Order: sequence, then C-alpha cells, then structure tokens
Amino acid sequence: MKLEDLGYNEYLENYRKDQGFDSFGVGRVILEHKERYVVKTVENEYDAEIIGNLRFTANKRSDFPAVGDWVAFSEFDENRVLIHAVFPRKTIIERQAVGKQGEKQIIATNIDFAFIMQSVDYDFNINRLERYLTICNISNVEPIIILNKIDLINESELSNLIFRVRERVKKIPVIAISNESQKGIETLKKSIIKGKTYCLLGSSGVGKSSLLNNLSGTQRMKTNTISESTSKGRHITSHRELLVLENGGILIDNPGMREVGIADSTGGLEKTFDAIIQLSKDCKFKDCTHTTEIDCAVLTAVRQGEIDENSYANYLKMEKEKEHFESTVAKKRKKDKDFGKMIKHYKNTKKSDKY
Repeated sequence: MKLEDLGYNEYLENYRKDQGFDSFGVGRVILEHKERYVVKTVENEYDAEIIGNLRFTANKRSDFPAVGDWVAFSEFDENRVLIHAVFPRKTIIERQAVGKQGEKQIIATNIDFAFIMQSVDYDFNINRLERYLTICNISNVEPIIILNKIDLINESELSNLIFRVRERVKKIPVIAISNESQKGIETLKKSIIKGKTYCLLGSSGVGKSSLLNNLSGTQRMKTNTISESTSKGRHITSHRELLVLENGGILIDNPGMREVGIADSTGGLEKTFDAIIQLSKDCKFKDCTHTTEIDCAVLTAVRQGEIDENSYANYLKMEKEKEHFESTVAKKRKKDKDFGKMIKHYKNTKKSDKY
C-alpha cells in the first residue's frame, strides 16, 4: 500500500513541505470516537491524541481532527502518536449540530462521493433525500442515491419508486440494491473508483453497515434489524470509521442520522432546487418569498404542476431553516464581539488605574 491508496496527492505533499512538516509522519484519521483518534499510515494504525498547543489554539470544534483528515504526527511510543497539525480539507460534509443553536457538526472530510442510502420500505422519503443532496451540494461532493432492500418489493413497485425519485431529483445516479440477495452489489462495486473517498449517509437501519460488509467482503461492522415496535432503525454504528476496500476505494461509515439540519446555504439549496431558483428570476419582485406575492413565477409553476408541490414545500422549509441558522450565527458573533470589547475595555481601565 502507498499513501496514494489512502487518497494522498501532490497538493498535500506540497503543503507538507511548505509547512516544514518533513520530519513528521503523515497519515489519515480513520476513526474518531469521543475525541479518541486512530491514524492510518502505509505501515500501521496508531492510537492518537492531539498536542496541547493544537487544543489550546482551537477556536471551534471544526479545528479538531475529523475522520477523513490528513494529519502530521510524531511518534509517542510504539503504538501511539501525537497529532501536531491538520492539513487543509478538500471538502467538508457537515450538518447543523443536534441541540446546539448556530453550531455545525462535521460528518466527514476530504470526501469525493457520497452514497445517500434509503431503504424502499419504511425509510423511503424524497424530502429527506433532498436534504442529504443539499448537504452534498454545499460541500461540492458528488451524490449517488442508493435504494436498498429491493428484495422486499416487486419490479413494478421498484420502477415506480425510481420514477418518483428521478421526477424530483434530476441528473443524480440511482442504484437499486439488496444486501440480502446481493442484487445490484456488483454494479455498485464497479462504480467505485480506486483512490477516491466515499461516505455513507442515511438513517439508522437502512443497511449502511450491511453494505459496508458486502463491499469489503468481510463482516467488519455489526448489523441489526429494524425495531418491530417503532419501525425505526437501531443505532449499531456509534462512530465514524474509514476503510480501504479490496478494489481500492476508500469508504467512511457514519452513525445513522435522524436529524439532518441544514447548516449553510452557499450554493447548496440553489443547486438542489435549481428549477425553483431559475423560475424565481421571472418573479415580479426581486425579494419575492414565493409564498403570497402576486406574479410569482414559482407559485404559478406549482399551481400548473410544473414544480412538484412537495418539493416546493420542502424548499420553503429548508430556506427558513437556513435563514434561522444564519441569524443565530450572526447573533453569536455579535455577542462574542461585544464580550471581546468588554474585556478589552476592562483591561485598559485596569491599566489606567495603575498610573
């Protein structure tokens, strides 16, 4: 194995040299669990922790290592290393942190493609698909939709589901599979490119761990069934982990997500709901909210069936969610700025008192 097999490239090597990290080892974070890390190199896998200075200078949670990151490290002992620096991230997939207003949670970094998984039974929800697509579009990560458990429905039902997805979600690959019957697994394997990094996104119980087992050819991850009492997935994967597959692809498994909060808007919603954005250019008012205004091109298209009503409603919901998040971030920044001014004023006052 070479570092390139883990996704290393010339840009990262040049950064390493420019920063004077030649004397440090280089590896990729393959596991993060409650601030514990495992770093993979060509030769070994090491337990890792960050040095005190990196912890001290961190301003936010995203300054800490995450699964997918490339890091510079020094050896602490035979099995442990110290992380000194995190290399620049090519991409970051993140969502709004659960229960924390105005904060983000990193799902994975340096991702090329995202497998968005849904099962064709209880979990099938195109609104949620659009949420995952928006997260991918924000991050400039290529999405691939995977419909799992197709052994539970007939061909006609499957064709109908795929048609519904493609009616709402344009130009995104859709691959139908069954972890049980193995149907579609070989097609999926052939789509995986050596040296590229993929991550699995989806709710608990959709079959992410089973798929990882099928793609890796081993029973690496525990799997479980759907709870019969609640029809909800049981959390089996409790942490993020990166694995190198037999065909050379790199795959990151993630815990199931029941909440997919939109944390940013930079191009994400615009790309996911491109049809709505294009139509909005024909609205009478430039600041049209597409809710009650007259001569709103979007509302007209919804009434005439040109825009799916559910997709339109989902867009409005996520737009409102995005605006609330941005407003919360702005308030937090102002609060921090005001606090900083207060501390500075206090220090200046104390300094004046001495004289």
